[in-house]
Amino acid sequence: MSPPTTNSPDSKANTGGGKRPRSNSHCSHHSMGHDDHHAGGAEALRLTGPDGQTKRYDDEHGIVRKRTNIEKVVLDREVAAHEIAEALPKEISTVPKVDLFLPEALKDAIFVGHIVTDMDSVGGAIGAAALYGGRAALASEINSETKFAMREWGVEEPPTIEEVLKENPNAKICLVDHQQTSQMNPSINPDNVVGVIDHHALQSKTIVTDRPIYIDIRPWGSMSTIIAHTFLTHHKRPSIKVAGMLLCAILSDTLNLQGPTTTEWDRLMVAVLAEIAQVDDIQFLASQQFKAKSKELAGLSAHGLVNGDQKSFSFKTETFDGDVGFAVVETTDDAVIIDRLDELLPEIVACKKEKGLSALFLAVVNIVSLKGSLLLCGPTEQSLAKAAFPDCKLNEGSTLMDLGKRVSRKKDYIPAITQAIKGGWVKPINRGQSVVDIASLGKLEVDPLDPYQKVVRKGSSLAPKAPLNVVG
Repeated sequence: MSPPTTNSPDSKANTGGGKRPRSNSHCSHHSMGHDDHHAGGAEALRLTGPDGQTKRYDDEHGIVRKRTNIEKVVLDREVAAHEIAEALPKEISTVPKVDLFLPEALKDAIFVGHIVTDMDSVGGAIGAAALYGGRAALASEINSETKFAMREWGVEEPPTIEEVLKENPNAKICLVDHQQTSQMNPSINPDNVVGVIDHHALQSKTIVTDRPIYIDIRPWGSMSTIIAHTFLTHHKRPSIKVAGMLLCAILSDTLNLQGPTTTEWDRLMVAVLAEIAQVDDIQFLASQQFKAKSKELAGLSAHGLVNGDQKSFSFKTETFDGDVGFAVVETTDDAVIIDRLDELLPEIVACKKEKGLSALFLAVVNIVSLKGSLLLCGPTEQSLAKAAFPDCKLNEGSTLMDLGKRVSRKKDYIPAITQAIKGGWVKPINRGQSVVDIASLGKLEVDPLDPYQKVVRKGSSLAPKAPLNVVG
């Protein structure tokens, strides 16, 4: 039995007449038993705008938005994802014949991630346990994002590694999502490690063994992408629950496929897993996951906050022609984010320039007190915010606007922005030194020593403490 073809990640899905009929699914992001999920893009297709490339956002006000990056990714690969998923056996538990190598050492092993455990560490452990016939365990307490994914897919929380080793002190261990002893749970005996599945660089304190062990390290954006790919190349179909966990893990580690470590393999696996997990609205799933993730702000960099839940809207009037981005962070402690204003404003400017946006806003919403604040990175944002919310007050530096009880992007923010633009708002001419060389924005890098694997911007000319009028 030949495995599904996955050795050409650059092949695009919608390059011929193989496009399947559009889904009639509704707003749920996964509907059990539905056969036509378009790799997670069914909802984007159902709400396609008049030009075929946008998504209806607010029918009452006639507002459409540009498709998000993740929607574009899965729709570009929907046919390939469908064909790969269809080629897999419908029965999960049995495989007639496996010609590719499956390490016998991993059978009945315990799959465990790193301490300060995250979504990829847990989701990958669960996926690897299902793939190789072992058991998943936790290296430390799970975060809010992982709890969300487990509830969403009906997955029980694995036991801790301490509990497992108490039952069987000599259990075989496979490390996932790490290979450094500094990130390993101290209860693990390195002599019992039989495998490593990871996507990080080999640096100091990499585990050393007395005998050969199974190693699978690939330069991809997520360890769960490796597990998903191995499922496919071995012609094994993950269950909906496992596919859902792997999907959420990849979205997390690649920042919804926008992070600097994202590869074509990550994009293809997201499309395939969305198909297998019967996801209709990939953007809704990604947004809900980000909201859960933002409850724990310690693990989010400025780049993660600005890009986590961002949508852009196109406008063309007699006075303005351009795209406006609007990001939202929902949290129970808005002060923690607002205190990072000096760090966030340069990142908003950098993201705005990199994406070619005319304006970019970041709204911070306190979901407990139901109040909103709007971060303004330059004169353009100040001018448009004043036109859209004329009764709202600005701070002394005009970098933060109190939105009061306005908390919804869909109901409060975008309709007001739209009304202001259609009402004749003109982008200010004097925008300071608004021309920023893209090369001067620095590079996004993953900090390998940070336990949260934060994505940080290094080498940017936009100093965190720079005066506001140097950017526009």
